[in-house]
Amino acid sequence: MGRILTLAALAAALITPKTFAQEAAKTAVNDSLFALAAADSGMAEVSLSQLGATKATSPELKRFSEKMIEEHSRLNQELAGLAGHKRITLPRMVDARAQFCAQNLAGLSGEHFDRCYAKAQLVAHMEAVSTFEAEAERGQDPEMKALASKALPKIKEHLAMIKPIATKLEDHGSSVSER
Repeated sequence: MGRILTLAALAAALITPKTFAQEAAKTAVNDSLFALAAADSGMAEVSLSQLGATKATSPELKRFSEKMIEEHSRLNQELAGLAGHKRITLPRMVDARAQFCAQNLAGLSGEHFDRCYAKAQLVAHMEAVSTFEAEAERGQDPEMKALASKALPKIKEHLAMIKPIATKLEDHGSSVSER
């Protein structure tokens, strides 16, 4: 009986009209934190992409990596210029999470590298889209919002590019391991 009441209370809490996500959608985001998160993300993208450009066996992944190096380097420079103007000190090195991911990927090779690298890129771009959407929609600084809004279509394009590659490699990896 107690478990049923607990489940009923949990269900009622989940069905309330104002969910956490709805409340969060109304709240402004901190522009400085966006700049830091975007810088971390951008540096990690370039770092991972440099690894992909040298280690990927798939020509499609190599092309993707080269495009990411070029486009994220450009965005990183634009962000650094704006952050400098706003007196926001950006990190100079990738964070521990990105370092660990790169170290993990560096120890892989062949199709296993391709599959894990594509997954890492997929996750990174999903997170970046979310970060840039939040700033574009709820940022307070007009220049930061404009940068996020301008970059968002490109980051969404990157996500759209990596999704089918990651899916194909994952499907191929699953069929190989089932044999």
